Amino acid sequence: MHDLDELVAFAAVMESGSLTHSARALGLAKSTLSRRISQLEARLGQPLLRRQANRLLPTEAGHLFHSYCHQILELAEQSQTALETLRQDVSGDLKISVHSALAPAWLIPQAYKFMDRYPGVNLLLHPCETPPQSPAIHSITLWLGELPDTGLHHETLGWLTRGLYAHPDYLSRHGRPRHPRDLTHHAWIDLLGDTASGVVLQHAEHGHFHFLPPASRLKVNQDTLHNDAIARGRGLGIIPDWLAGQRETAYPGCLQRCLPGWSARALPVSLLYAYGHQPRKISAFLSLLRDAIPLAWQNTGPISEKSKATQVAASSTAQPTSLVQTSIASGIAHCSQ
Repeated sequence: MHDLDELVAFAAVMESGSLTHSARALGLAKSTLSRRISQLEARLGQPLLRRQANRLLPTEAGHLFHSYCHQILELAEQSQTALETLRQDVSGDLKISVHSALAPAWLIPQAYKFMDRYPGVNLLLHPCETPPQSPAIHSITLWLGELPDTGLHHETLGWLTRGLYAHPDYLSRHGRPRHPRDLTHHAWIDLLGDTASGVVLQHAEHGHFHFLPPASRLKVNQDTLHNDAIARGRGLGIIPDWLAGQRETAYPGCLQRCLPGWSARALPVSLLYAYGHQPRKISAFLSLLRDAIPLAWQNTGPISEKSKATQVAASSTAQPTSLVQTSIASGIAHCSQ
């Protein structure tokens, strides 16, 4: 394998015939240039230049090698240009892993916009319910909720506040809760893993209330199924306010906020991608997402640890019903490693 610095040194002397002029043109010390040529000759096993008067002239081997040297340097320059073009070109395949709750409501419209803007890009959208354990370096993950440490850059786009929702028909049949303690008397739609340790509701005046939801007859592990069950009048549950608003816009009258003023812990919306310089297709997509952040995501953050310490209500529990619990499994595959 040839050293490009040595090849550049040799090519410069071949053009000028002078070690001094070549060193000045390359911005090198004369001794450095001489050493590089000597190293190249040692690597090749024969002399390439000979001194005659005040000039350096090529030997027969020098003449032969110079043509190959020129080709190697040209290819090196072309490869650098090609790599720079690739870095700047918005094209190729781009994989995006996305929390299923954010896919139809927000990401899909942005993806269509990106594809219209950059026809050379092919998108692979991968909805999932659990975050990828080790996301691919040349991909993007858009997530709702807390994330484990992945070793990738973690950028928070915003926060989704959450509240209690039910269908108006459900509330007309079972009554409207007046206080979080009333929730133990209602059908609870459980999102698996979300309420195992109980739910903390926050109120600006009344502080915090912690309760254990009643045993649920319907447990799901997809936000979409969870929200749909609530919107169909199967019971009460916690939904991000922004997602509830999107559903209410599409299907007016399907959801009603319960216990106004009480809210659950806000969830972060995050981007995961590799550290360092990004390929143009990734940086362009990240820029598009940042420009499309809804205003509703930017108004809040998580409940502070300090405010948690002011919790003012005790836990409440409920006995499980005798009816058989129904469990619905996810039809969307988990993100691949």
